[in-house]
Amino acid sequence: MTFGLLALIASAIFAGAAFYVNVAEQPARLTLDDRALLTEWKPAYKRGAAMQAPLAVVGFLFGMLAWWQISGSAFLVGAILIIAPWPWTLIVIKPVNDALLATELDKAGPPSRALIVKWGAIHSVRTVLGGLAAAAFFWACLSH
Repeated sequence: MTFGLLALIASAIFAGAAFYVNVAEQPARLTLDDRALLTEWKPAYKRGAAMQAPLAVVGFLFGMLAWWQISGSAFLVGAILIIAPWPWTLIVIKPVNDALLATELDKAGPPSRALIVKWGAIHSVRTVLGGLAAAAFFWACLSH
């Protein structure tokens, strides 16, 4: 059960951080002018990725260990849900990230703002997946 609780903790932190980005950080950054918006987004993205990527991997590994140990299908579902942001990020979000990271600050303008708005919308999928993973792990922990 320890692995299941650790998976729950990792996924809850992941979901909480993703939720914060969508409801607090992204709306606040969108009030900035285009150059300041891009200036804020670049380091915030890098720091967020450095935090959330390991949380997804840790949550997945602990979820898989809990599933292997207890055979509760909800642990497997949670593990799949918490690792799902990886392919979503690589396939859908990475092209937007790459375009934004390649944009020089003096080239910030309506196109970079539109990309950051798009980034926020597609980032919300990561929030949903993290929340669903935490819910699955919570259910699994209650059931065992």
